[in-house]
Amino acid sequence: MNSLDLCRQLREREMPKFVKVLKAIPDGKRDYKPDPKSRTALELAWLLAMSEGALVSLLDTGTVNWKDTKAPIDLAPILAAFEKNSSAVDERLKKLDEAGWAKKGKFLFGEGAGWEDTYEQFVWGFLCDSIHHRGQLTTYLRAMGGKVPSIYGPSADDAGQ
Repeated sequence: MNSLDLCRQLREREMPKFVKVLKAIPDGKRDYKPDPKSRTALELAWLLAMSEGALVSLLDTGTVNWKDTKAPIDLAPILAAFEKNSSAVDERLKKLDEAGWAKKGKFLFGEGAGWEDTYEQFVWGFLCDSIHHRGQLTTYLRAMGGKVPSIYGPSADDAGQ
């Protein structure tokens, strides 16, 4: 199996887990953060949605022009954006071939800052970073009065399926 096929398969397994975690964020506690330096639960959720949107931009144009934007005040538009963007990434990856996977793209962040790498490295990097942030968000859930869903097996709150 090549890297592109592996990435497609892993995304197919991981995206529903992201949705479960996002849906587990309790109402009324979305501004929770464990430390003043931390993002709020809503900001983490928004980061996940915007990261998928950045990949859509990369796969469409070859460039991500990252701009931090304020999270919506409700979870529903964040969840909708995540689902829309992740589906769009998956559709583009289905159409991508090995030459496209090896194509160079650019990530720009602010004035002059950024880097260039292959689509493969960006998509894998974004997926790993998102899994990391999903893990952060799961550590918030119980402190917020929520339940941690099963991700890679049972949790104390969810026996899994």
